[in-house]
Amino acid sequence: MIIVIGSQKGGCGKSTTTVSVCAALASQGKDVVLVDADRQTTAANWAADRDQDGTPHPVHCVQKYDNIRSTLIDLDKRYEFVVVDAAGRDSRELRTGITAAHMLIVPFRPSQPDLDTLPRMQEIITQAQDLNPNLQVYGLLTMNPTNPSVHEEAEAREYFQEFPIIQPLKTMIYDRKVYRDSMSVGKGVTEMNNPKAKTEIENLLREIL
Repeated sequence: MIIVIGSQKGGCGKSTTTVSVCAALASQGKDVVLVDADRQTTAANWAADRDQDGTPHPVHCVQKYDNIRSTLIDLDKRYEFVVVDAAGRDSRELRTGITAAHMLIVPFRPSQPDLDTLPRMQEIITQAQDLNPNLQVYGLLTMNPTNPSVHEEAEAREYFQEFPIIQPLKTMIYDRKVYRDSMSVGKGVTEMNNPKAKTEIENLLREIL
């Protein structure tokens, strides 16, 4: 299965979500390859740190840019899961990747600048589905405030109703420091000492798979 995690805006927790998904799948005994298609190489750096620490649950990593379609199709024949970290913008990597993907997860924060990217994102997805009509598309709320008095999540979900092509997930990722901490040690949050973050990623996998 090819899963692309990508959006039109950076800073939405895209890479931290991607690597935690990879680590969680690997810990379940799945054969996983991480494709870093973002030239910032955040995910590839995480994978290198993971290899250096000798984790018992390896995540293979490939860096590929520009047209990644044929690479993803080839990797899909070799691995159970191909998880792609696409650049946080309208990139060639994102566009070519979702023509080959089985699933696209669009992470976004419950903020107006992130929500403002949805009309353009819907256009990109519609064009990709002309070539890949079976593409499943999900919206993932990330970096939600942990303060219960803040109601940004409800407002974002209401706005999301205007974009039926992107199905909002019930699972939400909250703004927890452990996501950032895990990046520096080559781990996913399911491997860190934070039960709440671990549950978020486990719930995400159950919902999409």
